[in-house]
Amino acid sequence: MAITIKTAADVEGMRIAGRLASEVLDMLTAHVQPGVTTEALDKLAHDFIVNVQQAIPAPLNYCPPGYTPYPKSICTSVNQQVCHGIPNDKPLKNGDIVNIDVTVIKDGWHGDTSRMFVVGEGSIAAKRLCAFTYDAMWKGIAKVRPGARLGDIGHAIQTFAENAGFSIVREFCGHGIGQVFHEEPQVLHYGRPGTLDELVPGMVFTIEPMINAGRREIKETGDGWTIVTKDRSLSAQWEHTVLVTDTGYEVMTLSAGSPPPPAFITAAASA
Repeated sequence: MAITIKTAADVEGMRIAGRLASEVLDMLTAHVQPGVTTEALDKLAHDFIVNVQQAIPAPLNYCPPGYTPYPKSICTSVNQQVCHGIPNDKPLKNGDIVNIDVTVIKDGWHGDTSRMFVVGEGSIAAKRLCAFTYDAMWKGIAKVRPGARLGDIGHAIQTFAENAGFSIVREFCGHGIGQVFHEEPQVLHYGRPGTLDELVPGMVFTIEPMINAGRREIKETGDGWTIVTKDRSLSAQWEHTVLVTDTGYEVMTLSAGSPPPPAFITAAASA
């Protein structure tokens, strides 16, 4: 599959889908509390996407080759779960961390984003991992501009994480996105600068590093979807959908409740 270059009209559709996906996370934020189940969060998200946004939850019944259909409308990955955690009836506990991953389809376009939430009072180590992973995502985003290469993004994320003693999950990566949920290119969160595809205006893809507090090795659980760390260490992930513009990048999954960019991003923008 070739990399699709989005037109101005395509980009406008993706801006809307991206904002809607982020607004689902805005809506859920107040509900992520000790005692709530991820199944309850899934129902809230499903009803909001379908009834309020008049959109479609992309994960529901999503079925790539070799998988059974995904049974829920969002992914909720708790503590040592790396990604693709299936919402269930187990209540969240004080100190848990949870990634909520939302993809909506609006007028045929996909918007894909995820955030980390600390449930109640998290440990210093858990909060540091979540904050660090957020910064790592933005280290990758900051490399996006015409003429740069995908390897520049991966290298920036990998060196930032590994220099702090964390590890990068390598089996899952970011991806092109548009009218198809997962398109080319693959966006690795590790690599060498100056390698892989050159970025050109109109490319749209996700940057979504999965960073483990312990070792990088992972395994799949018996449900066929949920990925966990082999050493049961905590894992965190953040995700934005990013457009390559004529001069740099545009983050397409922003909304009123989005966490602000890190200081190193705002400082660079004002320089």
